[in-house]
Amino acid sequence: MTDGAPDVTALKRNAAEQAVERVASGMVIGLGTGSTAKYAVEAIGRKLKEGDLSDIVGIPTSIQTRDLATSLGIPLTTLNEHQAIDLTIDGADEIDPDGNLIKGGGGALLWEKIVAGASAKLCIVADESKLVDRLGESFPVPVEVVRFGWRTHEAQLREMGADPVLRPNAAGEPFVTDEGHYIIDCRFPGGIVDPHAVHDAIVGRPGVVETGLFLGMSPEVFVGRSESG
Repeated sequence: MTDGAPDVTALKRNAAEQAVERVASGMVIGLGTGSTAKYAVEAIGRKLKEGDLSDIVGIPTSIQTRDLATSLGIPLTTLNEHQAIDLTIDGADEIDPDGNLIKGGGGALLWEKIVAGASAKLCIVADESKLVDRLGESFPVPVEVVRFGWRTHEAQLREMGADPVLRPNAAGEPFVTDEGHYIIDCRFPGGIVDPHAVHDAIVGRPGVVETGLFLGMSPEVFVGRSESG
């Protein structure tokens, strides 16, 4: 933290630890992916180790989260073994006033949406910078597509007002999701007026697997705020 700027790491950890207070022994927990959800996974692991929680099983939303949870001693299961999840804690890239979200900055949007849809309760953890008046103001919408013919989506996305860019990995090659797909990041200058219409138009195309628009899920949102926020 410099020049009075908020400590974003502290804000993320604070939001995550608030959400973990919702976790009770015996629960099936969805374990989110990303820089803020990571702190929730770590807090759950710590509570298990200290005996504050017991009989927890987690369902990870990415290979990355699976590896983290395993390293922390969190017992894991699968969605095929436990189709009903009591509670999922995950992050978000943007959150609008109605609790609609953009997710997928970490590339795990498909598994995240499947897990969220199977959850009785969804807790979203974020720092205050993720709060927006309109989705798409500052973060692109990730669109997960099969690799075959991925360029066929570009023209329609542009017609919808998006600026589509194939996501690269650290080596400059196309980023590949845990399910073997590509992600097209779609920036909408000025934000998205009708997220439901945009989602429906995109996901209806053959070859589109899912979008990072998480709409109508009514999450409980935990926001880490600076003292001045």
